[in-house]
Amino acid sequence: MKLAHSAYTTQFERHLLKKPPAARSIWGQVTQIGAQSVHITGLSAIIRLGDLITIRAHDGLELRGEIISLQNEISIAMMHGSPLGLRIGAKAYITEDRAPHPSHDWIGRVLNHSGCSIDGQAPLSGKYPAPLHARPPEAILRKSLGERLQTGVTAIDTFLPLCQGQRVGLFAGSGVGKSTLLGALAKGSNADINIIALIGERGREVRSFVEKTLGPEGMKKSIVFVATSNELSALKLRTALLAMATAEYFRDQGKQVLFLFDSITRYAEAHRDVALTAGEVPSLRAYPPSTFGALAALCERAGPGIDSMGDITAVFSVLVAGSNMEEPIADMVRGILDGHIILDRDIAERGRYPAINLPRSVSRALPEAATDAENANLLLARRYITQYEESRTLIQAGLYVAGTDALLDKAIDVYAALDNFIGDIGEPDIKMSFEKLNSILHPQSEASVVFESKTAGTVSQNDQSETGI
Repeated sequence: MKLAHSAYTTQFERHLLKKPPAARSIWGQVTQIGAQSVHITGLSAIIRLGDLITIRAHDGLELRGEIISLQNEISIAMMHGSPLGLRIGAKAYITEDRAPHPSHDWIGRVLNHSGCSIDGQAPLSGKYPAPLHARPPEAILRKSLGERLQTGVTAIDTFLPLCQGQRVGLFAGSGVGKSTLLGALAKGSNADINIIALIGERGREVRSFVEKTLGPEGMKKSIVFVATSNELSALKLRTALLAMATAEYFRDQGKQVLFLFDSITRYAEAHRDVALTAGEVPSLRAYPPSTFGALAALCERAGPGIDSMGDITAVFSVLVAGSNMEEPIADMVRGILDGHIILDRDIAERGRYPAINLPRSVSRALPEAATDAENANLLLARRYITQYEESRTLIQAGLYVAGTDALLDKAIDVYAALDNFIGDIGEPDIKMSFEKLNSILHPQSEASVVFESKTAGTVSQNDQSETGI
């Protein structure tokens, strides 16, 4: 897929905003200009929080923004473009904010904050609107988690199942394979449609993600929304909300939607910028209290639908500097979601991708998402992996004497095979993945007999809590 020149956004928006406004009789006046915001007087009596405004600069160019704060006679607007060139006294008009109308014509495209393709073309609109600030379905009316999605990523299909309507966090530092794993999920899942939001992504990586990581196979059933790191905070928020609204549109059509959001950390930072500009008081690490509410509201919009609706199965990536899981955003998101997958830099540096740290990762869909036999094998494999990794230093230094610990002896025997198993991508069938795991754990027995047995061992509640199952 060929992408247009990086200047497309500016050219397209200038083309749109040069159009003369509709009949305008009421306008306000710019009284103060900041790096991303402007103060306006004269509209306080009629303007509302969240309204769009259009400001006409002295050179005829028009810029848009969104009202984020109302203070007596002053309305504060966060701009959707750089206010460079604006002057005090410029006129500001209230602009109609039309809800987007997603359609199947959006599939296979890369779109911006306004739902336009990156080549400047607007795809066909659907019949029904998708409000950017919709409320999630009522909790009491929502379905339970559905059946397990097939993702093609062996570790997720077995140890960390992703069920229909589940929401998980993908926690990773930069350069640990997060985008590659998201691309593998998009290509390998059996969801009906993928909605992918790249919020705050480096501009040079967007084309690589679309053409190489996703490729034509991944784009066949995907819609990609992009707001790069150089775009203003208001546009990052708007792009994220448009992606979620589009996911809700397809959910309401009865589709199973896989929503991949990269990253919720950049979304939180953009919200912090807007909230602080609006005058909120910073608290924990400069994040105002409303940021944490905004994160919860966004995540809650994903999840199971109602009755005949589909579901939004979501994976939110979280940037963790230095693998610090106690950072404010990481800590809060972990409490909101239904599981967490942690990518480990040490694992990536030794060459195993995806670099999932299995002992530290958990899916709250277990044990319900697996049979007793599957849970027994998952528990046993976790024990072997944990035992080996806790003793890795002794083993590699040659200080461990074989026969000292029967469990560790077995862990040493199977660890390499388990490590390779966790790194598998592209396994076409979940059942085949479990059969392969069973053959690793029980090489001397008839694998099919052990796998099919419903009495292969029941996982106790204590074991579940210790292993995350």
